[in-house]
Amino acid sequence: MSFRKKNINIKSLFGEVQNKDFSKITPRFFKKVTSVTGLFVLLILFFICFEIYMPINPFSSDTITYTAQKGWGDDEIAKDLEKLDIIRSNFFFRFYVVASFQHSRLQAGKYILSPKMSIYDIAKKMAQGDVIKNKLTILEGWDTRDISEYLEKKGVCKKDEFSNLAKENYSNEFEFLKGLPKGVGLEGYLFPDTYEVSEVEDCQDVLKMMLSNFDLKITKEIKDKISQQKKSLFQIVTMASIIEKEVSIQKDKKIVSGILWKRFEAGMPLQVDCTINYITGKSDPGATLKDLKIDSPYNTYKYKGLPKGPISSPGINSIEAAISPTKTAYWYYLAGYDGATIFSKTLAEHNMARSMYLK
Repeated sequence: MSFRKKNINIKSLFGEVQNKDFSKITPRFFKKVTSVTGLFVLLILFFICFEIYMPINPFSSDTITYTAQKGWGDDEIAKDLEKLDIIRSNFFFRFYVVASFQHSRLQAGKYILSPKMSIYDIAKKMAQGDVIKNKLTILEGWDTRDISEYLEKKGVCKKDEFSNLAKENYSNEFEFLKGLPKGVGLEGYLFPDTYEVSEVEDCQDVLKMMLSNFDLKITKEIKDKISQQKKSLFQIVTMASIIEKEVSIQKDKKIVSGILWKRFEAGMPLQVDCTINYITGKSDPGATLKDLKIDSPYNTYKYKGLPKGPISSPGINSIEAAISPTKTAYWYYLAGYDGATIFSKTLAEHNMARSMYLK
């Protein structure tokens, strides 16, 4: 269709617009338009706030265990939540997490959710990683075998998986591991404590939690004390791991520490049964004569000095005892079955104590 056929004069039309009298549009008209526009904007804002901050069912008492899978983004999570009737609209969930810059912070894991939670509440929970967590309690004096068996019972991972991970080198991530001799794993550095672990955290995550905790507990003050004694952290942890297995009372720990360091400096064998039990895997308080003959760098009856490495995970009290030993005239001690420790100055006194106490 051509303009000529329609007989339309564009120039005359343009002139009409130019000559239009807009003076008849009054301020009242503008005020009315502004009011309507403002009301419309308020309605939109109210609707958005309603979708984001108002739960789908504020009075619901129902809860569900919801799993946000690893690798999922806000799109998958939003659609899943709408499908489960936890939120009204997956669009507004995505809109809110993007607008609030939380879309990249949503964490995988298991969550307790409810229809009485708003999009705001759910997004905040997921961005903070407020997942369902299991408590894992690693006891002082446990070795990697004990820890790996415990983690398998708790369903975290297979014991062989943890044992293999504990032999790997993590010195690139943890500075304190750089002084470890070759062939020595993470024994002694898996700090005993209670840990909260989510179901999406795997074996290696748990192991790194323990190492991070160790790094946190070994403060600059502790490192300075070790340095002043011209000892290494490795030596202190190794001694602390023995003390942890030998005695339980802090006062006795410091006395035993003094005895063992005195033997060490005198060039005497440490002669502690717990290092033999570390070799054999036995839990008996004493070692048999046959076991004492085992050829191993952990046999402190056969070889002088510290064993090849730590034999357990020492707590902070044992570490402090290894750093600050109590000096006494004692050279021998006998760890009793009831937690008491009998100290002796001579071998004759020690043998007498053994015969009397053990009898």
